[in-house]
Amino acid sequence: MHHFSAGSRRGRVLTLFLAAWFVGFSAIAQERQRQDLRQAGNLQLLNLWGEQPAVIQSLYNAAFNVLAADQFAGYKALSQDSVVRRLSRACNLTHLGGPMLGDLTSQGAKVWVRTLYPARVEVRVATERGEKKFGPVKSTFENDLSAVVAVTGLKPGTSHVYRVLIDGTPILLPQPAILTTLPSSSHSGPWRIIFGSCYHRWGLGNQALAQRMAERTPHALLLCGDIAVQDRNNHLGMHRADYLLRDFFPAWKNLVASLPVYAVWDDHDYFDNDKAGVPEGYSPADRLNVWRVFKRAWNNPSYGFGSKGQGLFFRTRIGPCDVIMTDTRYFRKNETGSFLGDEQMKWLLKQLQACQGPFIILSSGTMWNDYVSNGKDSWGRWDPAGRERIFHFIESKRIGGVLLISGDRHGARGFRIPRSSGYEFYEFEAASLGGRTGPPVTDPEWRTQLYGVAGVYAFGEFTFDTSIPDPVVTFRLIQQDGTILYEVALPRSQLTPPPARHDERTCLNYNSCTISPASRLQSHEQGIESLCTP
Repeated sequence: MHHFSAGSRRGRVLTLFLAAWFVGFSAIAQERQRQDLRQAGNLQLLNLWGEQPAVIQSLYNAAFNVLAADQFAGYKALSQDSVVRRLSRACNLTHLGGPMLGDLTSQGAKVWVRTLYPARVEVRVATERGEKKFGPVKSTFENDLSAVVAVTGLKPGTSHVYRVLIDGTPILLPQPAILTTLPSSSHSGPWRIIFGSCYHRWGLGNQALAQRMAERTPHALLLCGDIAVQDRNNHLGMHRADYLLRDFFPAWKNLVASLPVYAVWDDHDYFDNDKAGVPEGYSPADRLNVWRVFKRAWNNPSYGFGSKGQGLFFRTRIGPCDVIMTDTRYFRKNETGSFLGDEQMKWLLKQLQACQGPFIILSSGTMWNDYVSNGKDSWGRWDPAGRERIFHFIESKRIGGVLLISGDRHGARGFRIPRSSGYEFYEFEAASLGGRTGPPVTDPEWRTQLYGVAGVYAFGEFTFDTSIPDPVVTFRLIQQDGTILYEVALPRSQLTPPPARHDERTCLNYNSCTISPASRLQSHEQGIESLCTP
């Protein structure tokens, strides 16, 4: 038996206390260091495309500190923070984000704004008969201080300068905000829609890219994920800090004040790399909370099943195009199958059959084909049967004009996806809004590839001409300096499945199958053989 004196016992207790204190202090110091690194990253990005005024940097720094300090921190915490309020007054700032246009129609659009405190938001639009007032709509703590004001009753194909007022005071904008309604349904074109993914924060402030997008005078911008939030998992305060960074970039603010935006998420702005469904270690409540933050940061026509089942998918119409944007994250299970979930799949098939326009843009956050990274996070890795169900449905119903767009894998790539019927789907990926590099963009084995680039800032563009009997869509991959990296024109007839053959069989592995010599088809442009076996 060991005996200790009172002094030695006190010494041992003191030693244990100091050790515990040191471990706790080290943990706190490490967490502070991690937070400092995250903060430095966002502040560095804020100035990446041009040094921001000192007071703006100080304001974002103060706001970041508030949001990073608490997993559940919301914009309410910013509105109540004395430093944020003081610096906002110094900037003459009454709003934290917007205006951002969305849900464009031939008679108007919706205008999204995030205020600094609960307020009444109005939109006033200049018309031939004077200024028209819309709203007010109240921003509240419950909706993350966001307000969406519907503008209606305008004439098709007209442009209008508009103002935003918060509690009766006009907000300051760096340049005039312009709302241009869609032309009437009889308009033959050209119609133009641009798209892409993987802004990843560092591309949002790229003024050259934003200006190039605006110069193309598109009717809308479609974003397929990995846009503003970067791997924040269930830390809602950090999700909001990243959205605040997005809304501080002058390039982003100027672009979306006059260009309607439609957005869904992918893995990085959902939880983290390759995560989907309810990731391991998280709960359905975490998933719902992340969905709520996303919903209140965007201006889509709708959001999945809404409060009844969530998700972000939606369908809208932009000129000759039905646009269907799917959610490949929220409903996915961590097992093969159910990429969209049963209910979203049923919804998708119903929407495809209901489309009336000559063209359909069908988006997926991840790639439709399985070439890149051996399919890593694609449809073929997680749900080949679900992909086949969609493709077979389009073919069996002879739904024409379908254009597949995707994202996720940094860079930009395009592919033909041959089918046993002799039909080919076309996939256009433009995950190049952030100019990042990723997995290889080309490979000699990828015999149905159309294009592949990386390390450049570029976006995709569809231009539609419906003035001719066989309407044509032209795809372009456009670099920020205006260089057209790839271009192809596709008539709708080429995008329409042929009548089904009774002996037709399907092929699930698009990357490795072959066809008989008698069934070979030539690419319209490159003379590359199709690769699928009937």
